[in-house]
Amino acid sequence: MTGKRVLGIFGAAMVAALGFVGSVAAQPVVGVPREWQMNMPPSYTPIMERLASLHDLLLVIITLISLFVLALLVYAMTRFHISRNPTPSTTTHNTVLEVAWTVVPILILVVVAIPSFRLLYYSDKAVDPAFTIKVTGNQWYWTYNYPDQGDFTVESRMLPEADRLKQKPNMPRLLAVDEEMVIPKGTTVRIIGTAVGNSMHGWTVPGFGIKKTVIPGRLNEGWINVTDEGYYFGQCSQICGDLHSFMPIAVRVVSKDVFDKWVEQKKKAAGLLPATDFAAVTTQANR
Repeated sequence: MTGKRVLGIFGAAMVAALGFVGSVAAQPVVGVPREWQMNMPPSYTPIMERLASLHDLLLVIITLISLFVLALLVYAMTRFHISRNPTPSTTTHNTVLEVAWTVVPILILVVVAIPSFRLLYYSDKAVDPAFTIKVTGNQWYWTYNYPDQGDFTVESRMLPEADRLKQKPNMPRLLAVDEEMVIPKGTTVRIIGTAVGNSMHGWTVPGFGIKKTVIPGRLNEGWINVTDEGYYFGQCSQICGDLHSFMPIAVRVVSKDVFDKWVEQKKKAAGLLPATDFAAVTTQANR
């Protein structure tokens, strides 16, 4: 192989790498807490959309209950005030009221339980997932294993503030990590969670509507399907030790092409690709 051909192949590889990095750097920071945020986070997955819908239903129910109880209190204070009712009533039982305050709460609980159980079963098991990611909580960082993509593992640790300012200044403070969990957009991904050591952890991304307690010796399952590209963040939600508050969760959602390139890059770094790849490139270049 001539020197010009070597330089040409090296230059093409550098351009491709720079293009990959540029496409990643251009992605927006989407799922992050905002200043003065009052409401629930925006919904980025079908699960979170259903959670928000259930939340709105419960908000209506508890508001009606609160107004009804308030009306009863106001009525009791005015109707049975000592100035209007100096002689207290001696009534001890009222069958209609007793049946009402027993049946009505049961009906309310049934109305709440039906969509709650539907949501639990919907979010519990993935239907026809494209692949699986095994999430492992460590003391105190996360590891993401991709068994269906070549069985490589990514370790995700929080970036110290000095490194964040140098490497990823656009990432939020205390949430930026050195390696994000990367998934393709619009793809159903099964999440299998466990933990090592002697502590539980909580893999929680509010915008995804997922909160999985990962326990040593057990596997918990969930799933996500994110429609838009960008960076999304969460945190460990299970008190796990002195560095509990320094276990951020960062998920990078990319296009399918970018995800395939990222997987190939990780497989090469892990030595999972055949050793004949370089020989084939060299033979083709010599021709």
